[in-house]
Amino acid sequence: MLEQIKKTADFLNDAVIEKPTIGIILGSGLGGLVNKIEKEKVIPYKEIPGFPVSTVEGHQGALIFGKIGEVSVMAMQGRFHYYEGYSMQQVVFPVRVMKMMGIDQLIVSNASGGLNPDFKIGDLMIIEDHINMFGDNPLLGKNFEELGPRFPDMSEPYNRKLIEKALSIASQESIDVKKGVYVGTCGPTFETPAEYKMFRVLGGDTVGMSTVPEIIAARHAGMVCFGISIITDSGVPGEIVEISHEEVQAVAAKAEPLMTKIIARLTAEFPKL
Repeated sequence: MLEQIKKTADFLNDAVIEKPTIGIILGSGLGGLVNKIEKEKVIPYKEIPGFPVSTVEGHQGALIFGKIGEVSVMAMQGRFHYYEGYSMQQVVFPVRVMKMMGIDQLIVSNASGGLNPDFKIGDLMIIEDHINMFGDNPLLGKNFEELGPRFPDMSEPYNRKLIEKALSIASQESIDVKKGVYVGTCGPTFETPAEYKMFRVLGGDTVGMSTVPEIIAARHAGMVCFGISIITDSGVPGEIVEISHEEVQAVAAKAEPLMTKIIARLTAEFPKL
């Protein structure tokens, strides 16, 4: 595994002129941020040695290299999910490649279901913490010291300074944002009413099928992380209705410009933090 990570990182480093310093992972229906990137190179996943290929509608499947402001970034337009049948190591493979390329800051986005009754569909939530309900962990098995320590600390999975900066940006842009805890599950089913209730009792504010494995791998590697969710459906008792992936994508696309505005400014101001 380690040799493949190095091989892929070397391939990408050779393919770009300027090395990226920030990695960005874009979730379902959230690919609009790529329009804010002054593109240097676009590489489809299928052309990258060792890379899986996303099979989910709404995930374009390409790496975008370029700049947001003066900051060089590498953006994943489409991520890999555990429910697609990939192993946890495959799901987090791109994050480990980022680290091997010298990237030490990661921004992730996702579409999620709302659990907090104070949240409504279309809201943005800055992730303060998460709960791993996948029943698996990308760090199981042999540990490679080149990637991180055997027992990584998770007391601050999402960087507090970046959270405060994002809240400040949202206030300046008159964007209403929430803060809360993201519950990560394996999917691919949406939750039952009883599961929504359980996750809320456990302390969750939103629930989704991604993000947690990537953040675990990133923190294992010592990367600084920031996460944001768009709430695309409600799991609040009395508000639960039948939902489809197409509806999730539609809501995400509508709220995406506000999320993009926050991430674009946060990325451009990263070096000042």
